[in-house]
Parts: sequence; C-alpha cells; structure tokens
Amino acid sequence: MKDDTPHTEESLAAIAAMPKLELHLHHEGAAPPSFIRGLAKEKGLNLDGVFRSDGSYAFSGFEHFLSVYEAATTVLKTPEDYHRLTVALLEESASNGVIYTESFLSPDFCGGGDLGAWREYLAAIREAAELCERDMGITLRGIVTCVRHFGPDQAKKAARCAAETAGDFITGYGMGGDENRGSLKDFAYSFDMAREAGLQLTVHAGEWRGPREVAEAVDDLRVSRIGHGVRAAEDPALMDRLAENGICLEVCPGSNVALGVYHRLEAHPIETLRDRGVPITVSTDDPPFFHTTMRDEYVSLARTFGWQAEDFAQLNATALAHAFCDEVTRDAIAKRLEAQ
Repeated sequence: MKDDTPHTEESLAAIAAMPKLELHLHHEGAAPPSFIRGLAKEKGLNLDGVFRSDGSYAFSGFEHFLSVYEAATTVLKTPEDYHRLTVALLEESASNGVIYTESFLSPDFCGGGDLGAWREYLAAIREAAELCERDMGITLRGIVTCVRHFGPDQAKKAARCAAETAGDFITGYGMGGDENRGSLKDFAYSFDMAREAGLQLTVHAGEWRGPREVAEAVDDLRVSRIGHGVRAAEDPALMDRLAENGICLEVCPGSNVALGVYHRLEAHPIETLRDRGVPITVSTDDPPFFHTTMRDEYVSLARTFGWQAEDFAQLNATALAHAFCDEVTRDAIAKRLEAQ
C-alpha cells in the first residue's frame, strides 16, 4: 500500500534485500559487459562500437540498442559460451536476491534455428542452470523466443525448436525484437505450434506501439502474459479487459525510462495499471544495458511511489501465480517466500 511517509535508508535496505521473482529477462541481454569483452578478447574478435569508454554498452535509442545487442551476441558461438554466460547472469541475479527467474532464449542465436544445434546449446544452458540452482539457490526456466524483425518464417523454426524441447525446463514461447515491424497476426502460426506443444505464451507488445498492439496480442496470439504492455494504460477499457482476464504484464520500468518510452520514472504508468487491477510484475529486461538490477528496480519504485514491503510481496505473489513453471516448482518457490 502506498505510504507518504518517506522511506529511511533502513526501510529501503530491507526492501532491496527481499527475495525476488523475475519473469522478463533476455539471456544475452543480461550478459555483463566484462563477460562479453573478455570472451571477445579470447576469440580475437573486434567489437568496435559496442562499448563506451567506461566499458558499458554503447547505444542511443531502441533500434541502435537492437543492433548493439545483436553485435554483442556474435561472440557467443558455442554451447560452452552459453554455459559460461548462464553462470554469469545467474550469479548476478542471485546476488540481487532473485530466487526464481525466467529468461528468453533464442534458437536464432543458439544454432541459427537448427534443431540439432539448438539441442546442444540448450543442454549446456540447462547444465549451468542446474549447477547454479544447487550452488546459489536460484531457479531458472526458459522461454524460447523468436525475433520479430527476423520475420514469420524464421519464427516457425524457433517454434519448432520450442515444441521439440518443451518440458520442465523449456516452459514457454514468446517473441521479442522490433515491435514496429510487421503485424502480430503474421506470427500466429508459430504461436499455435507452441501452444499445441503445451507451452505457455507471452509476447512483447505495447512498449512502442499503443494499446491496440496489446489488444492484438490477446486477440491474435492468445497469450497469457505480455512483455511490457505499458501502453495499455492509455485505454481504460483495455486495462479492465486485462484485469478481468488475468493477463499479466511483465513491466520493466528501468528499461522503459532508459529507452525513452517514458522520460522519468514518475511518469511511468505502473501505478495506474496496478490500481486498475491489472496483474503486474517487475523485471529488468536487459539489466547491464539499462544500468539496473532487481535491487535497483525495487528501491526506485519504493522511492518514487512510496511502495512498501507489502507491495513488493504482492509483486512476488503475482509473479509466482503467473510463472511458466510446474506446480512442484511453484510450491517450492512459495515455501521459500513464506520462510522469509
């Protein structure tokens, strides 16, 4: 519940230390810049233009961000590279109190959409995830994603990879990439393939295009979650529809501000969405690109909107209810939250 009483450093520290669930994280986009630079040096690869002088990722605007993102992924060439990446990103997430996370995995970056290659990459990722769960107490589940600006035909390859490896680790299917390319209904076939394989569905929508894109995500792709979806706040009737149907939004406030969807956190509609009854969660998206962490997201929301520990506990409850995992995993995570 919102409280106008200013937070103390102690209350903010307590909120930052809370256990956290994250549902919207891009696997490659979570790679620490030092990891990518180190891998490039090992391989003798030139990444001019990818980094600023201070070592952080260099980009200006959304389209440039996508090109820098894809340039950084060019150093990730083998399953072993993805094993190492998985350990690096889960170490970072665990250090920020994340106990359960779902990451977006793209067969386009892991074998070019070839099913055999994808299986090898996936085995390496899963092995790393199991080691991290044992050693760090963080649970990972994978959501296979196609890339919107690679087109519908390539999306079908990603959906086949998802369908053939669906199970207790690969639990979802979705789509990222440039929202301003094409129409969501062009990708309905790949989403139908994934649905028939028993995978749960999400899609990036309503970050750059307006509320109509969010409605089309529900109508044309029949997803249960939407990545970002924040432009739904511009349409009260749409917010009511999302609330009534339990469509969860994977909100990434720091990302939205860093990319200029909103110029400051105070202008972000996360509280409008929440107050309207829309199920919301909070995630980092591509944390090193946007200079954020899950701790930072929690503290920023507490400072800006006066949210209290109870509000963040509700975020976790919503994330757990909408997580793409089996009931055994859900129960285990619930017990960990209850023990805090």
